[in-house]
Amino acid sequence: MTLAKFLPLLLALVYAWAMYRFSVWRTGRLLDAKSHPLNLPEINRLTRRMADALGLPELRVHVFDVDPVNGLAAPDGRIFLTRGFVQKYRTGEVTAEEMASVIAHELGHVALGHTRRRMIDFTGANALFVMLTALLSRFIPFIGVLIANAISSALVARLSRRDEHEADAYASALLVKAGIGTGPQKSLFRKLDHMTGNHGANVPEWLRSHPQTTERVARIEEREARWAMGREA
Repeated sequence: MTLAKFLPLLLALVYAWAMYRFSVWRTGRLLDAKSHPLNLPEINRLTRRMADALGLPELRVHVFDVDPVNGLAAPDGRIFLTRGFVQKYRTGEVTAEEMASVIAHELGHVALGHTRRRMIDFTGANALFVMLTALLSRFIPFIGVLIANAISSALVARLSRRDEHEADAYASALLVKAGIGTGPQKSLFRKLDHMTGNHGANVPEWLRSHPQTTERVARIEEREARWAMGREA
């Protein structure tokens, strides 16, 4: 009786985990087929400085052959910049130091285990959606599914914003240690809304997967102030 009671939850968890693993496999195949090593001397020089700061022999960065402006950390730990992002550098819209800040941010996702944590978050959110749908649909058919989706989407978005703030903090510390500083990180954030067409500008805060640019810059400046106080002390 007890097992039967929890069977829907167990099935939901297994289904969500299987879907996540399939997504990881499909993403890996796509990245393998549409990427190549980044070979830009000025950016490579900065990645070597970050590698030295981390005590690593090298940092390998790849170019993902797609147009959107983005950086990403693959589930296997590889770091990618999109072709669209690299093109912004080639045209002078983005500096090498700003590109390095993106690489540092994605390294943060890898170092902090966000890929593994997102698997847990994704699985839990999908299980929550299944459970809420089953519960709410008994009392408010049709609308119950929409409410369940809104709640699970808000949860995923909040967890994603948490990860972005953590990766920002990691990047700030690494950039300072590597002698690059946080200036490029802040200047890039101020450019991103324009470069990406300010996608999601009308999305409610609770559904945003990334924090607002102003909030991200403010947190960097808060960290700078704390570090400055520490040096003065």
